[in-house]
Amino acid sequence: MKKANNREMADELRPEYDPSKLKGGVRGKYAKRFQQGTNLVLLSPDVTKYFPDERSVNAALRSLVSIAKAEIRH
Repeated sequence: MKKANNREMADELRPEYDPSKLKGGVRGKYAKRFQQGTNLVLLSPDVTKYFPDERSVNAALRSLVSIAKAEIRH
């Protein structure tokens, strides 16, 4: 007895998806960025009040790094 062909799949696209908008995708669009690595950190809600975007977080962390380096030198 032969197994059913798993390659043949029924078209199960949900009705809310517009097929005309699904065309033109680019394979590997973010592959280079992914290979470089990403370090994501989830901030607590109370912290996000003070650091609403990545620039403010990076500025604060850079300040802490410079303070820490100054403390090590003394």
